[in-house]
Amino acid sequence: MTAPDEPARPATPTHPTTALLERLTAELGNRASTVVYGEPFTTAGVTVIPVVEVGLGFGGSADPEAAADESPACGGVRARPRGFIEIKDGTATYKPLRNPWLDVAVPLAAVLVGAALPPLARRLAARRARTG
Repeated sequence: MTAPDEPARPATPTHPTTALLERLTAELGNRASTVVYGEPFTTAGVTVIPVVEVGLGFGGSADPEAAADESPACGGVRARPRGFIEIKDGTATYKPLRNPWLDVAVPLAAVLVGAALPPLARRLAARRARTG
């Protein structure tokens, strides 16, 4: 713990993978939407700021006999648009992007379940009538 008058110091990463992860997180976290979808823009008095979901995934091996800089590791980054912030007349509004697959999948699932339930109920009733 630091004294109140002593400034906090960031922890020094001990493993190269940790250092890489911290650096990627700092760089992407601050600029993800700009890097992936461009700068915010203003048109006709409306400012649009893209909103992005960024996922980082890393994996590796912990070989106790290998040197710290020789441990095999890999990773990946995925960025997806989630919506945008619209600033108009001094008011900011978040507008999410809809997933078109959900607009198709949910009604389709409801139709399939609705079509499958009556025959299933008849079979169960017939089975109970035969055994009962």
